[in-house]
Formats: sequence, structure tokens, C-alpha cells
Amino acid sequence: MMIRYLASTLFLIALVTTGIPAQEVGPPNGALVIVGGAMRDQAIVERFLNLAGGPDAPIVVIPTAGGGDEYDQYWGGLRQFKAAGATDLTVLHTTDRAVANSDEFIAPLKNARGVWFSGGRQWRLADSYLDTRVHEELWALLERGGVIGGSSAGATIQGSYLARGDTRTNTIMMGDHEVGMGFLKNSAIDQHVLRRNRQFDLIEIIEAHPELLGIGIDENTAIVVQGDRFEVIGQGYVAIYDHESQLDSGGLFYFLAPGHRFNLRTREATRPITSQLPIDRVVKEKWPGGD
Repeated sequence: MMIRYLASTLFLIALVTTGIPAQEVGPPNGALVIVGGAMRDQAIVERFLNLAGGPDAPIVVIPTAGGGDEYDQYWGGLRQFKAAGATDLTVLHTTDRAVANSDEFIAPLKNARGVWFSGGRQWRLADSYLDTRVHEELWALLERGGVIGGSSAGATIQGSYLARGDTRTNTIMMGDHEVGMGFLKNSAIDQHVLRRNRQFDLIEIIEAHPELLGIGIDENTAIVVQGDRFEVIGQGYVAIYDHESQLDSGGLFYFLAPGHRFNLRTREATRPITSQLPIDRVVKEKWPGGD
């Protein structure tokens, strides 16, 4: 499809163009909830629902990354949302881009206040929805103040660079799919980071594309993005990979803990004054811009 080719080409040109500010990041309106996989903390689900407008808000769940042929309204992945009180849930799935461009398929997205991408392989989401009318409706959802969330593959797809996007294996960081949906601009997002000992994996991408911000999110942990800032919630850590920070400190990455905040425009981290959370896992004890 010509639109998809053009978007991909423009993205790759942007990656090597120094004139594009690295700080163009969060969506102007709406919010993102980006989870590192294995989500067990119901507070993350509740935060997503609250951003959507409450448990009665219309929510669309997209399980396509899981690789199943069919998903229906009885799909087990809805249990966490139901447990959090969600009452208006619609499952939307196709692997046919013609269907993804149809009026009937996108109709639920026009009324949704929240959309959730479940886990699996992120390239399946790109193949099915990137640069389709579904993608357009997701941007429209954010524009009207809605929320997009996702876990694991549903996290990585929200970045502009698609980490682990290779169709052969999820161990290839820079594979045959390199373009995400771009809700978080100039970023590469990884998941399951500490649980699967992946904390060094994003370095490959940042070295190849130093203008990108790398964000590695551990399991049962999320970042909540509103504007050009995010907050860490959940039970684990978020790793930040910033080429400029590496040059300043010699550190390859540093960690944020729940309650810590990050300014995506200035690439500076802060933590609550009252926070007693340990930061001794920060690489070389670097805390760029923190207090």
C-alpha cells in the first residue's frame, strides 16, 4: 500500500535527520498506558479505565498480536477488565488490512474512550493495522481525549521504532519490521526487561539511532504518558536509554521506580521528595536532571 510505504520511508528518513527534535514525543491530547507485560497489578487496569472515563466507558480490546485466528467476546483476556468493573467491552480483531479499512470494522473505535492492545508479537499489529483506518481512528481517539493502552507487544507497538519486530524470532532487536504506530514519537519501547534479563538489549537500537529515546519496561510495571511527561506505576522498574545521557555519564542506562516521573521533552527524571524507593540499581548511580 502506497500510504504505508510513504509513512515508513518518511519515518526512516526522520531517523537519520538531525534537524528533527528528539523531544517530539507524547500525544498532544489523551493518554497512553504502556505496560511491560505480565500485568497482574489491578491498579494499572484501574488507571487505564479511569483515564477512559470510568468502568462504564466503551473500551475496545485488540488481541491480534496473540496470533489467534478468531477472538470473541468470551475471550479470556477480558477477565482483568471485568474484574476492574468494566461493563462495555468490545473485542476487535482481523489480520486482513481490507477489513481494517472497512466502515463496519472501525465503527466501535469511533465511540470508544479507550483501546487496549494485548500481548503476543508486535509485527502482527503492524501488519494488520499500521497506516489503515484503524490507525487513523486511534489517533482520533487520542485527539478527543481518550486513552490507548497495551501490554508487552501492545506496549512496543506504541513507539515509533518497532523493537523486536522481526517475524522470525523476538530476539532480533532490529528486524524486518521497524515502524511502530508512533503514539510515543522518537522512541523505542521494550518489555519484560528485568524478568527476561533484557536490560542491555535496547543499547543496539540506541547506538544505531542515537536520536531515539529507549524505554525498557519490566513486567507488571507501566508508564502513564500524558503530554510530554510520564509517571511510573506498578511493581517494577523502567530503564531509560538516552544517548546524550550516556555521553555525559558513561552509563548505558538508568532506572526509574514507581512514583518517579520523566519529562520526555527535556529527558529529565524526577522523583517525589518523600519517596523512599531505592535507586541503587541505577547504572553508575546516574540520575540525569533528577533532584
